[in-house]
Amino acid sequence: MVLFFAELPPAPAPAAEETILANVPCSDRPAFVAGGRIVCTPPDEVAAVTVTAARLAASPIDAAFSVVAIDPAAMAAAARVDEALTLVPGVQLFRRTSSVASNPTTQGMTVRAVAGSGAGRALVTLDGVPQGDPFGGWVIWSALPPASIEGALVVRGAGAGPYGAGALTGTVQLLERSRLPEGGQYEAFAGEAGLRGGQFAVALRDVAVFGAAQSTDGWIPVGAGRGAADAPLAFEASSLALRWSPEWTGGDLSLRLAGYREARESGLVGASSRASGLSTSATLTGASPGIGNEWRLQAWAKASDFENSSVAVGAGRAFTTPASVQFGTPAIGLGVNAALRHNTGDGGWELGADVRYADGETRERFRYMAGAFTRGRVAGGSQYVAGIYGEAWRVSGDWLLTGGLRLDRWASFDGERGERDLATSATTLDLRPDDADGLQPTARAAVRRDLGEGFLRAAAYTGFRPPTLNELHRPFRVGNDITEANAGLEPEVLYGLEFGVGGEGAVDWSATLFANRLEGAVTNVTIGVGPGVFPVAGFVPAGGVLRQRQNAGDVDAWGLEADLGWAVSDQLRLTLSGAWTRAEVDGGSAAPQLTGLRPAQTPELAISAEAVWTPVAPLTLRLAVRHEGDRFDDDLNSRVLSAATSADLRLDWRVTPTVDLYVAGDNITDAAVETAQTFDGIESYDQPRTVRVGVVWRP
Repeated sequence: MVLFFAELPPAPAPAAEETILANVPCSDRPAFVAGGRIVCTPPDEVAAVTVTAARLAASPIDAAFSVVAIDPAAMAAAARVDEALTLVPGVQLFRRTSSVASNPTTQGMTVRAVAGSGAGRALVTLDGVPQGDPFGGWVIWSALPPASIEGALVVRGAGAGPYGAGALTGTVQLLERSRLPEGGQYEAFAGEAGLRGGQFAVALRDVAVFGAAQSTDGWIPVGAGRGAADAPLAFEASSLALRWSPEWTGGDLSLRLAGYREARESGLVGASSRASGLSTSATLTGASPGIGNEWRLQAWAKASDFENSSVAVGAGRAFTTPASVQFGTPAIGLGVNAALRHNTGDGGWELGADVRYADGETRERFRYMAGAFTRGRVAGGSQYVAGIYGEAWRVSGDWLLTGGLRLDRWASFDGERGERDLATSATTLDLRPDDADGLQPTARAAVRRDLGEGFLRAAAYTGFRPPTLNELHRPFRVGNDITEANAGLEPEVLYGLEFGVGGEGAVDWSATLFANRLEGAVTNVTIGVGPGVFPVAGFVPAGGVLRQRQNAGDVDAWGLEADLGWAVSDQLRLTLSGAWTRAEVDGGSAAPQLTGLRPAQTPELAISAEAVWTPVAPLTLRLAVRHEGDRFDDDLNSRVLSAATSADLRLDWRVTPTVDLYVAGDNITDAAVETAQTFDGIESYDQPRTVRVGVVWRP
């Protein structure tokens, strides 16, 4: 893959789409700002058409913060979008596994290694539309095939600003493709472990259509101690999206409709999950000579469902027994947002507002006894968050100054958790938590000074994330470990300071020193060890633990991020990047047992290196190496997941101007990458060495 790690330079917002620049020496091909320079994508060798994706231009304010640009070549080479993003050190899903093997509930993304979360502590958007599930906040990455993504901006830190709720540790801004080959692009691939699939992107006049399907027989994650209870992580998924961009004299209009479905086995006999959903959005953007010279109006809606079957593991991992069946989690999400921007070239301002609403519930059967489930559960509620913001900036010579304020109101209401005996229909639990609401102010300010072929910058910011409906209301089980919900959770708030320096030339480099404080971190806190019977949760078997989601004090994190890119020649480019983070929990009176410990699933060190070499015009080799220090699987730091280094290799050969062949090897050294550890010491591992081959056709 090719990633451009760059601090974006201060400049007036370009007149075209976000990070896709107009009037540059790339003809009409996409270009990215990287290292203060315009980087053109390779020339098209087949005719191309453009189906407009309505979006605001990149904000000049971005130049004052830490931004990493991921170009189309990186996305095209990735097996999955999340794998392209997590090559940026500090960007991670909750666990080490990619979305091909992880349960949807752990697919939330975090941008800095402050503290991991299954719901994610970063806001992921696609052309401005939040991609989090309305019930759980996690992202279904199989709904976003690489063939549909033009590029991405990873904003580290930066606070809520214009992004809003969920932009706690940063923001991932995905851009859907607007430029496609005239005859479309089609890819098919197959590989070891029964891997097979394909994806396509095609333009039909003013409609862009993207689709993908994939399946694999997977691998058994458990190593030593494996028993008859263990099964492969099989997976299958499909998605389809249509974007209609009819001509509109007032500006750009995009209407989008998309759907997805996925099914996966969870590594234990009888444990599986299913996810499905539909989404739609309408986006209007335009320019006017009035009070604001650029504006956006956007509305979106989502409907999703999730099923999950969990099991208890018997002695010696010889068998499993059903533990719970979450047979439905219907949820809806609705949102509108608007922005008005005025840019004079040497300054400007932006005003905006957004509203998001979510409603959903989990429907389950649990307490398996004498060959049948004996209890039923329905739990859920509603929530909304609404905010307004204003920002201004000024460019004076080599200086860029910016600042802004934001105010949000959040509320959680109509919560309920009811449990009943399935045989008698008698109510066994009826919890109706009090409604909760509050106001959350946030702000940010930054300054940048250009130094010719370098820069200095400093920023301060705040961000927040309300707990999801899943965290508030849904308990869950993995093996013999049980985690309880907590309807009393409050929003997490992060305060950050950072200082950055960089240089541009034959070698592009940047370094950022940051300090963050996460207050009220939602953490799974251990409150009991099995075997035993506990209030609300019930029986916890031997070898299992009972946890509850809590606002368990604060997390202090400080660290250093460094990125380096070197174009050795026209044929060879090298990149090296790393992040070192020291994160520590202050549990206070809520969880004193956590004070001084590192947050669960938070590595201290992450390094990635890439080499992209084109020895001859038709052939390209890409080598990516990742190293991650150890992390802890639990809040008490008792289960250590060892440090790991893995490497991926891909060879692309352009057979003709319209046909590419590739061979790719994931984890080519067959490294043992530990992903989980149970209370009794059973270890699970990520994907072993897997080779796949594919063909890309652009007729």
